[in-house]
Amino acid sequence: MKINTNAWNRIRYTLYTPVYDSVARIFEQSRKRSIESLEVKPGDKVLIVGAGTGLDLEFLPDNCEITATDLTPSMVERIKKRNLQLKRNVQAMVMDGMALTFEDQTFDKVILHLILAVIPDPMVCISEASRVLKPGGTVVIYDKFVPKGRTISLRRGFVNLFSNFLVTNLSCNAETIIVHSGLTLLSDEPADWNGNFRLIKLIKS
Repeated sequence: MKINTNAWNRIRYTLYTPVYDSVARIFEQSRKRSIESLEVKPGDKVLIVGAGTGLDLEFLPDNCEITATDLTPSMVERIKKRNLQLKRNVQAMVMDGMALTFEDQTFDKVILHLILAVIPDPMVCISEASRVLKPGGTVVIYDKFVPKGRTISLRRGFVNLFSNFLVTNLSCNAETIIVHSGLTLLSDEPADWNGNFRLIKLIKS
């Protein structure tokens, strides 16, 4: 039986919604650094896939068009409430990151923060991100991956049996995901937890 499914993700993240901000705030500085590297310009159309409660919104300028999607309805409601204070130009909607309903080449920038290690098929997700991205557009990724040049240890594999069920997948390989994206790597930097989290920037040539 497959552990990581959309149905289970919707259930567990509905349960986590009330405490999500207190946990995800730990990664605030890396989120900010990632979004700053996007160099969002006035009028840019920005897509956030797996936006959670909308913690990324405060780091985006108020002169761009933001679309924030998440699989979990309770998370999307939190995005809408957050934006009442921030007053960004945001459209928040419930949507599967593996089946985006947008036309090809719609967005100038795409943000994938803490989603590829959660979604059932990260390669489908990033392919969808590439599809809806305009030529010359950029994608930023902030997530947990197996450090470059390493294999999954027995200990990590054992812990992942529980982590993948409860929260997130600890065995994602960024290099494999990038290869399937059709995007070109611009930068790949270590972030939190001794490089287990990475900041990655890609461009659609």
